[in-house]
Amino acid sequence: MENENGADAAGTFATIVDGVLWFFQNLALAFYNIAYAITHPGSWLDWVTWANTDEDKLSLMKFVYYGGSVEFFFAILAVLVVVTAIGLWRNEFMWGCVRVMEGIANTSGRFFAWAGLLMVIQQIIIVFMQRIFTRPDISIGFGIPLQFDISWFAEELKLYNALVVCMCVTYTFVQGGHVRVDLVYSAVKHRTKRVIDMVGCIIFMAPSATLIWMYGWYFLWRHLVTPKPAASWDLERAERSARAVRWNVETIGFSPNGFNGYFLFKILLVAFAGLVFLHAIAFFYRSYLEWKEGEESEGKYLDRDTLGEGEEAYEGTH
Repeated sequence: MENENGADAAGTFATIVDGVLWFFQNLALAFYNIAYAITHPGSWLDWVTWANTDEDKLSLMKFVYYGGSVEFFFAILAVLVVVTAIGLWRNEFMWGCVRVMEGIANTSGRFFAWAGLLMVIQQIIIVFMQRIFTRPDISIGFGIPLQFDISWFAEELKLYNALVVCMCVTYTFVQGGHVRVDLVYSAVKHRTKRVIDMVGCIIFMAPSATLIWMYGWYFLWRHLVTPKPAASWDLERAERSARAVRWNVETIGFSPNGFNGYFLFKILLVAFAGLVFLHAIAFFYRSYLEWKEGEESEGKYLDRDTLGEGEEAYEGTH
């Protein structure tokens, strides 16, 4: 029995050592992969200028593979390690990273928030066309107009809602608009709050965004090309399938005349995961800097919208 326990312990230790070696080997290899990707963009971006050549097909399948691969994960991790190390050395550099990433969140949110207005206007037009003009379709444009059944435009309203949800999520975070379930947060000191925020970023926010990206990435491409790529494919399998690859964009709606651009929702899912992951890093950096510099740094460089002078009582209610 003791020999069996000793063998099990030795096997567990060997597995841990192998896992640690695998991690650091991939992290070291990531720097080479990044350099190769930068110096050989055609090997994975040649498909952008699609001409249906073998090179286009091969680069497309490489792009699909690497977008959800272990290599891509460690490439992102390597960049974060370098940026974080520089930021720990030079805090102003880290503040600069926070401002850039929060700027991306604000810019994206402020732009795509207009989709809410478009959604309202389109709904009004649909009601008028149905109830007053009794038209079965809507035609937009001149010459060769965009003409679809009213049910198409009615279902398209979901896209505007998805744009607001997916592309404004981190903007809402920066603006302090998300609901916080607070059990102990408000009662603890400033530095404790920042520790809670940092732990939340590392344990919940970043891993959740990573999982959504992994599922969303292959979910997207399985509705854009055939043969349908799988997460279990290795690079060799992806390259072999390149010879038969062709575009097969999903254009099936829920009804015969309904909205048929549902592949756009898959793109938004991936964009949502990318924005959330990026802001997880930004919020971690901000929380660390506010923890280090104390209460006087709370809200430093924070760009929040305002209703204007004299409207302070309404802030946070819109």
